[in-house]
Amino acid sequence: MLPLFPLQTVVFPGEHLSLHIFEERYQQLINDCEENHISFGIPTFINNKIDYGTEVRLEKIVKRYPNGESDIICLGTRIFRVTNFYQQYPGKLYAGGEVEFLGDDDNTAEELQKELLRNITILYVELTIENPPVFDIPFVSYQVAHKIGLALHQEYHLLTLRNELERLNYLIAHLKTTIPVVREMNRAKEVIKMNGHFKNFDPLDFKDFTV
Repeated sequence: MLPLFPLQTVVFPGEHLSLHIFEERYQQLINDCEENHISFGIPTFINNKIDYGTEVRLEKIVKRYPNGESDIICLGTRIFRVTNFYQQYPGKLYAGGEVEFLGDDDNTAEELQKELLRNITILYVELTIENPPVFDIPFVSYQVAHKIGLALHQEYHLLTLRNELERLNYLIAHLKTTIPVVREMNRAKEVIKMNGHFKNFDPLDFKDFTV
């Protein structure tokens, strides 16, 4: 059985997650992690249920507060699916559950990675993002997933895909849909700026008109 800390967020393997721990039950969980060197799971709470999540391990307690609260950093490790959920882990305040750890096909393709990075660059240019993050090939899809504007349900869908090629194609498809929308919004902003300004139009040649 795995201790569980359900949250409305998606944690990917290899991701560092900063958390402020304030509830008594999770203060107890972090104390147990520190003292007994155990990991815990963060299943994503979405659509009023929990199903998929990621196992995390406590990396560092950054700050402790007099009232028992703390700031911590965790590292995502393995993806799991919850098979049984219990409101209380035996003898504890926090929740727990039986989980199935999922395998993954991590075979990838450099061409897909390059295509994904090209589209990320285009998105950042369209958004005029200063000092965008830099990604080197090879990389895994999880490294860029939080940085391209995915909604929670899209990040969650990515978490459920057990094939790296599928994940790369999913992210590329998202960007190919998002970039034209961003371009159209940029065009709309320019049109709005021009309202009320004097406009200089090229005269039309009426000889080419037909009725």
